[in-house]
Amino acid sequence: MKILLTGKTGQVGYELERTLQGLGEIVALDRQQMDLANLDQVRDVIRSVKPQLIINPAAYTAVDLAESAPDLAMRINADAPGVMAAEAKKLGAAMIHYSTDYVFDGEKAESYTEEDVPHPQSVYGRSKLAGEQAIQAAGIPHLILRTSWIYGLRGKNFLLTVQRLAQERDELRIVADQFGAPTWSRTLAEVTAHAICQLQGGGTQANIDHAAWSAHSGLYHVTAQGRTSWHGFTQAIIAHSSGLKQPKVTPIATQDYPLPAKRPQNSVLSSQRFMQTFCSLPEWDAALKLCVD
Repeated sequence: MKILLTGKTGQVGYELERTLQGLGEIVALDRQQMDLANLDQVRDVIRSVKPQLIINPAAYTAVDLAESAPDLAMRINADAPGVMAAEAKKLGAAMIHYSTDYVFDGEKAESYTEEDVPHPQSVYGRSKLAGEQAIQAAGIPHLILRTSWIYGLRGKNFLLTVQRLAQERDELRIVADQFGAPTWSRTLAEVTAHAICQLQGGGTQANIDHAAWSAHSGLYHVTAQGRTSWHGFTQAIIAHSSGLKQPKVTPIATQDYPLPAKRPQNSVLSSQRFMQTFCSLPEWDAALKLCVD
C-alpha cells in the first residue's frame, strides 16, 4: 500500500513517518515538496504519487496569526484537504486527516463528543471545521481525528516553550481557567498506525480494505485522557523535566493574557468512540512523563 504523508517535518508528521514504517510504502513530503497553500501543486503531487491512503497532519496552526490571514488559513486548512479528498475519490483512496478541539466554543461543562455541534470562535477553528466538512462531503473512506494541545520534543509547542522560559525567568504567569488534554505527538502517531493496522486486518495489503474503512469511516476524538489547565500542564512539565530551574508558576485568568484569537475555556474531548473502536489512550500526565524522560 502506498501512503502519502504530508508535513513530514511537523510535530505529528515527524512521528508518523517513523511509526508508519512496515504498513506500506511511505511517501513523506515537506512543505517544499507539497505546499498546501498551492492547490495546483497539491493536486499534481497526488496524481503523480497515486497513493492508496493520504495522511494529512500538515496545517496552518498559527492560531493568532490566522486572525489577520484568514484567506491563507482557509486555503491550507480547508481548501487543500478538499482537493486531497477529491483526488482520493478519483483514485479510490482513503484519507486520514487531523483536526482540532478549537472547532468548539468551550462553553460546555462536560467533555465534548463527536455528536456535539461545533461552534468555532476563531479563524483557525473555522478553517479546520471547513476542512472536516470538505472531506466528509467528498464521500470517501476517511478518519477525521480531532485532537488537542499537541506537544513534543521538536518544533514550536507549549512543552518546549515552558522548558525554555523556566531557565530564563523566576516566575511564569500561566492561564489557569482554560481546560484541555495535552496530547503527545508520538501518542497520536502510534494510535493512528494502530488504527490503520486494524483496518487493514493486521496485514500489508497492496490496497485499501474498502469494506473495513467504510464500516469505520467518520469522525473521532483522539486525545490523552484526563484534563488539566495550562497552569497545571506547566507545573507538570517543570516537575517531570530533570535539570530545570524551578520558577514560581502563578495562575492567571484568560483576561489577564489577551490574545488575538479567542480560545475555548473547556476543550476537553471524549475519546470513548475511538477507544471502543481501535485502542486505548494514555493519561496525559503519564504520557508527558514518558516524553520528557
